[in-house]
Amino acid sequence: MASSNQESALATFIDELDPVIFLFGAGLTVAFISIFAFDPQLAADLMWGMNETILGYINWFVLAVMFLLVVFLLVLIVSPWGTLRLGDDSPEFSYLSYFAMLYSMGSAAGVVFWGPTEALLHYSEVPPLYSASAESSEAMVLGVQYSLFHWSLTPLACFTTLGIAMGYFAYNYEGVPLRVSALLTPILGVDNLDGNLAKSIDVVAVFATIGGVATSLGFMGSQFVTGLEYQWGIELGNAGIILVVTGMTLVFTISLVLGLHRGIRRLSNFNVSLLVFLIAVTFILGPTMFLLVLGTQAIGGMVSDFISMSLFTGAGAEGGTQWANDWTVFYWAWALSWSPFAGLFIARISRGRTLREIAFTGIIATSMASITWFVVIGGTAVWGQHVGLMDILNPVDTHGEEVAGFVLFEAFPFGTVLMLLFLVLVTSFFVTSADSATLAVSMMTTGGEENPSKINRLLWGLLLGATASVLMIIGGIEALQASAVVTGGPFALVCLIAVIGLVKEFSGKHGPLLLQEETRLIGSTDDRSTPTSATEADDD
Repeated sequence: MASSNQESALATFIDELDPVIFLFGAGLTVAFISIFAFDPQLAADLMWGMNETILGYINWFVLAVMFLLVVFLLVLIVSPWGTLRLGDDSPEFSYLSYFAMLYSMGSAAGVVFWGPTEALLHYSEVPPLYSASAESSEAMVLGVQYSLFHWSLTPLACFTTLGIAMGYFAYNYEGVPLRVSALLTPILGVDNLDGNLAKSIDVVAVFATIGGVATSLGFMGSQFVTGLEYQWGIELGNAGIILVVTGMTLVFTISLVLGLHRGIRRLSNFNVSLLVFLIAVTFILGPTMFLLVLGTQAIGGMVSDFISMSLFTGAGAEGGTQWANDWTVFYWAWALSWSPFAGLFIARISRGRTLREIAFTGIIATSMASITWFVVIGGTAVWGQHVGLMDILNPVDTHGEEVAGFVLFEAFPFGTVLMLLFLVLVTSFFVTSADSATLAVSMMTTGGEENPSKINRLLWGLLLGATASVLMIIGGIEALQASAVVTGGPFALVCLIAVIGLVKEFSGKHGPLLLQEETRLIGSTDDRSTPTSATEADDD
């Protein structure tokens, strides 16, 4: 009986595969791991060469496209286009679960990781866009302001834009698979989505997803290993890195196998609850009134300086270009490397919702959660450093950014408990992201299956963990950062194509201002190049 079930599972796995996308995506990933494993120097030279090319020649393009995505989504929220829906079905999840999953699969793991650290780094070395003195009162505000900028609207915009593009064409057009290449529908047409160009987009999306998520897994593993060594003197070495990464891979794979409802949804709800708890505890025990004032100033500064911060390439400022590349461009490229899977996951859970609701949740609601975390956690760290209550910068200089959270929470009552909860939070957020990524890659390598086989999901989970382990052991954090830029940079062009396609679609004969009767008639035609269902523009 067990043998029969195994044969059935294997048959399902083989039948659902898109052989081109699967073989090229898996092959590219395995080749990448192999080069790093057998010739680290060659791999490093290749990666850093591509990294320097991207940063040196298209950094302006990455900044401009990411800014455009924010503008596009804000327009979508307030325009009649926002009333369009993804398909005709009712939403699959309650709004709170929907928000929790959307937030957890995105940049939340990075938000938690950098929360205690980034504002401090900008406080000690003020970004060259500003002329404030380092470690001054003004630098405190600017430090928090820049961390809010890096972790709110803009990185979330590429996830949300691709999610809307994939979901709109997959759910509103007949014959469009739920894959990254779905966003090419208005450009290629439905009948050409099995062509070489569409499949190439899906293959690159698979590789970018593995690289981007492996970067995050490496960061989280590094935080775990470095934190244990710094706080409790437990040295794990390379074997420990493999052990930690393997453990995280096992946890997210188990959650993934449990499925979207029993695994990812429940874990996402837990993540948001624990995030709120740590914010509340820190806000109450920390400098409450100071945080209210600091947060108001930092948010106001981000809003008023948003355009200049978004388009700052560093040209004309001493050390400005290097700073912009090391911080903003790296962050945007990292987010772009996540955009294929994050967008696909957003599309998967957004069926039945309006574009306005998706855009608002994707960049406004999620930004509010991240902003609150950075104001409270980052603001407390900056305040503690400034008034001399705690010294976080010296341990960070010595041991790395990974230790900031340990130093911060150690200064609180029940510090050990808070430190452990902090570790649980950053790990559980990453587990949810890895779940979502592996599910998305499994969907990409099939015919757009919304529920791929367990074998498919397990295989990609193992490849993801292996990639992170190899990068961490051989190249360290620098290799992880370079891989994020290399795999994510090209997706700035994909996001731009998605926006052009959506504007073309919404502005044409299938725009949101069609009368209800015209929309119904269009949906009833047999033409495969027209939507099978469109949305009534009557509510959001």
